[in-house]
Amino acid sequence: MESKTYMIEQLKALTGIPSPTGMTLEAAKYVFAELQRLGFAPELTRKGTVICCLGGEGHPVLMSAHVDTLGAMVRAIKGDGRLRYTKLGGYNDNAIENENVLIHTLEGKTYSGTVQSVKASRHVWGDTTGDKRGDEYLEIVIDEDVSCKADVEKLGITPGNYISFDPRMVVTESGYIKSRHLDDKASSAVLLALAKGVAEGKVKLGRKVYIVFTVYEEVGHGASSLYTLTDVEDMIAVDMGCVGSDLSCNEKQVSLCAKDSNGPYDYSFLQELVQRCKEQDIDYVVDIYPGYGSDAGTALRAGMEIRYACFGQGVFASHAYERTHIKGMEGTLRLLVNVAEVVK
Repeated sequence: MESKTYMIEQLKALTGIPSPTGMTLEAAKYVFAELQRLGFAPELTRKGTVICCLGGEGHPVLMSAHVDTLGAMVRAIKGDGRLRYTKLGGYNDNAIENENVLIHTLEGKTYSGTVQSVKASRHVWGDTTGDKRGDEYLEIVIDEDVSCKADVEKLGITPGNYISFDPRMVVTESGYIKSRHLDDKASSAVLLALAKGVAEGKVKLGRKVYIVFTVYEEVGHGASSLYTLTDVEDMIAVDMGCVGSDLSCNEKQVSLCAKDSNGPYDYSFLQELVQRCKEQDIDYVVDIYPGYGSDAGTALRAGMEIRYACFGQGVFASHAYERTHIKGMEGTLRLLVNVAEVVK
């Protein structure tokens, strides 16, 4: 099976597993099981991070992606049986209006619902285009016969229950991939494809390679425990590249991040990655993301003494209904393979 098909299959599987940050065990278990199926011996940490050494010797490099996503949580049950939510991760509230959701109870039950405006009907409220969007102005309408707080409580729904958004993944004939949670399940699929290449002998490791799937990246402490991997020399946060405004990147390219909200990435590593892209004829750009942070920054704050970089496929409409392209994912995989095979 070629890497393109495999990556799309893995992305479909991963986006199909609800994993808002903090409720990630099933996604981590899926990645763990897939790595075992490929013949590796992954580790699932107490925090829920999946760590897997793919083999190789010398100059250890760590490549991380994250399987936690944006989501929400039940903040309160309203008197009319609707739910007030609180956000998990940073997104604009208007990006979730009219989205289908699942409410996950502590007993393991799920109920469907929809994010709606508190003034949802045009025929009742008129033109509300200019109204604010936020947890006071949007609400979760549950697809059950509820009309009061007690009705909702009988379902087992309580404050603290997780709310996941329908990914609505679509793959077009032209190679575009539309879905929620491409940040960062697209990169997770790329890392699994790298592991598959190693398992099949198509990727010949020239150095020791760890791949890591973190679970709290969206709230800023995903890679905080990776300092325990004391032999690591280089770290790559494999994460989305942003598309829009004055940025150079598009969905078919690999974006190398030179600086984000935490400051600059390692200059020598960036130079090396640019050279690798040129040598391998990988379509790339270098961009700056002032409103962005990655697991590399978290690892540095935790005390890792490493060279650090961040790159990945371009993703349009980040933290909303996102879009990337299979060519961007393939380019990201090619660059990771080159880093894994060739030490500079």
